[in-house]
Amino acid sequence: MPSTKTYTRPSDSPILSKEEILSDFRIAMTSRHASLMGRKEVFMGKAKFGIFGDGKEIAQIAMAKAFQLGDFRSGYYRDQTFMMALGELTVQQYFAQLYAHTDVKAEPASAGRLMNGHFATRSINEDGSWKDLTKKYNSAADISPTAAQMPKLLGLAYASKLFRENKGLKVLPQFSVNGNEVAWGTIGNASTSEGMFFEAINAAGVMQVPMVISVWDDGFGISVPAEYHTTKGSISEVLMGFERTETQKGFEILRVKGWDYEGLVQAFYHAGQVAREEHVPVLIHVEEMTQPQGHSTSGSHERYKSAERLQWEKDWDCIAKFREYIVSSGIATVDTLDEIENEVKIEVRRQKEAAWNEFSGEIKNEIQEAVTLIKAAADRSTRKVVLLQMADDLGKTINPIRKDAISAVRKALMTLRFDSENVKSNLKAWYKTQEEKNFDRYNSHLYSQTSWAVEKIKEVPAVYDEKSASVDGREILQAFFDYTLEKDPRFFAFGEDVGKIGDVNQAFAGLQAKYGESRVTDTGIRECTIIGQGIGAALRGLRPVAEIQYLDYLLYGLQMLSDDLASLLYRTKGGQKAPLIVRTRGHRLEGVWHAGSPMGMILSSLRGMVVCVPRDMTQAAGMYKTLLESDEPAIVVECLNGYRLKEIMPANLGEYNVALGKPEILREGKDITLVTYGSMCRIVMEAADELSEMGISVEVIDVQTLLPFDTYGVIGESVKKTNRVIFADEDVPGGASAFMLQQVIEGQEVFQYLDSEPQTIAAKAHRPAYSSDGDYFSKPSCDDVVEKVYSIMHETNPKKFPAI
Repeated sequence: MPSTKTYTRPSDSPILSKEEILSDFRIAMTSRHASLMGRKEVFMGKAKFGIFGDGKEIAQIAMAKAFQLGDFRSGYYRDQTFMMALGELTVQQYFAQLYAHTDVKAEPASAGRLMNGHFATRSINEDGSWKDLTKKYNSAADISPTAAQMPKLLGLAYASKLFRENKGLKVLPQFSVNGNEVAWGTIGNASTSEGMFFEAINAAGVMQVPMVISVWDDGFGISVPAEYHTTKGSISEVLMGFERTETQKGFEILRVKGWDYEGLVQAFYHAGQVAREEHVPVLIHVEEMTQPQGHSTSGSHERYKSAERLQWEKDWDCIAKFREYIVSSGIATVDTLDEIENEVKIEVRRQKEAAWNEFSGEIKNEIQEAVTLIKAAADRSTRKVVLLQMADDLGKTINPIRKDAISAVRKALMTLRFDSENVKSNLKAWYKTQEEKNFDRYNSHLYSQTSWAVEKIKEVPAVYDEKSASVDGREILQAFFDYTLEKDPRFFAFGEDVGKIGDVNQAFAGLQAKYGESRVTDTGIRECTIIGQGIGAALRGLRPVAEIQYLDYLLYGLQMLSDDLASLLYRTKGGQKAPLIVRTRGHRLEGVWHAGSPMGMILSSLRGMVVCVPRDMTQAAGMYKTLLESDEPAIVVECLNGYRLKEIMPANLGEYNVALGKPEILREGKDITLVTYGSMCRIVMEAADELSEMGISVEVIDVQTLLPFDTYGVIGESVKKTNRVIFADEDVPGGASAFMLQQVIEGQEVFQYLDSEPQTIAAKAHRPAYSSDGDYFSKPSCDDVVEKVYSIMHETNPKKFPAI
């Protein structure tokens, strides 16, 4: 039986025709032979690596039958059969990804940026506008880290709950039909050991969202058997406490064999019906699956599976059992099935060859162009023999890749360095053209390239009038969020303590009571799935703010932010976007926790996200406004010690914004430029006052955003004037201060204008000690800034500024 409890086939469950069953057999054989041929392509050197979905075909076909238009998948890199069954993956596209074809038309999931088995549908048009997601099958872009698909899956399902409960969202019919969409997740049995899986399971049970999780259980995880991965060796046994009862909400839990065609169809039909109609999460444990070719092309499963296990896998292979079922049921003869399989082999081979010819043909053309140009340059060069040998070697390359042509041309240009410009001009022009093409192929779309990119949002300054009152900084944020909740039904916020009490710093105070729990929502303590909840909802056209209560808690969600959100636009080459805003706070100047400023960590791991570091809540509100008008994901790090500091309430709250990437000059000066951000702005301004009394004029610049960083060249222009610069922040030495230094020295070419060595001011290498004294001796103080600036000025003019 396909369930952990008494389960009867619903009277309206699907009745399968002979034609449909044979079509399913054809799909299963197509996928299997694609896997078998794919492995051979890797071993022939035509592809780098392969990981395949053989052994999982029948369960995935059953899942595809229950999957409806508008639904979303967040899955596992072995789901090729499912995608083929939906019609969202052709065999030619499958091999195009295996070869890493960079043409998005040939390989629409990632344009060759991801290894095979990573599937995605395109949710947005070329101009960045949304497609009608309700009229298409949707697959959220896959990621490799095990179980990392689970937090996003939660968010995809949560969006359906919001679309059903929030009446204001009825004006967005291209995203949902009354929240009827189901989020389907798949995962290998061993990956259920990951914390992300358990956190997502718990959250889904609490939230009661339409989510179906399929566990593909082949008894192993890499080379390690299930008993090493899972208590009792069975994830469904472990999760029985999550199963719903007549009086308690929870999961529907089903069990079914991976070779049982009828049982699988019934189980997935039932799961989809329960999730869609009742908004109840479902777990389907698909047992007794096989993995005929082992884990991947990197090794053989004969090394770790016994002879008995290998024989069992042959006997209980899902396609072999499907053949038995078809023949014993009188649906088709063995000869008919053999004929289908032979037809499939021919067609898979044809599409494989078409994919290879299209992929390699493009590269061969580039190889030939390079060979021709190198030979032409050789005929006019003093290094003719060497260059002709380069061209000959390049032309004889077996299975060439694009790197071969580019590397050869670069070496040729180096060889031609003593020749005249007219000898090498054609080669240089070709190389420049290829550089531009290759940037698009391999480096584009880290950030938005649409009209909604943050850099294209028109700046609207804050305005003040005689009625502008002095208020706590938190009140400016609260007023902004109130305004936005009223104006935009897509906007909602959630996180720990965000709902009833309005967050720990009161920026959402009273807003849950005003707008309801679906708009301002409390969550459990689960940062990883708070991030996933936001990613999934943003993928479905909503505008979430996911709150991470303190900056040090960001570490719990950093993997999701880095591997999934920050790289989403890049790894789909503009095919999907998730403009999630992560709200958090840090920089407080006391204590090991909640006081850190690990901006270097964020900068290194979150390229692809906007990183805002407002100095006060007026700036923060303006940044949120810009972000909500854009289509880019972001993190906003508010100053933890700034919520109760007084600020003037702008008269045009909710309408003004902040230009992201544009530093603000807080104080003009002529002797030295001091660049900083966040809470350090107040310390630096205080130090500037003291230094002014000593006759030192400091120009203070607040960068406002670290990503993007000063795209206006404000800092460079300042250094041209002052000829000296210090970068100050609360991160560890060599953290964000070093990043800012690199950006300005290399990116704005200011070295030629410096009269003194550029300097940084940072916190100590350890986390800050507790208490005000701990702050003083751990983080940069006003005294530290004054002394650093003074020492530079002493070096410049020791007579005017004698040694201390």
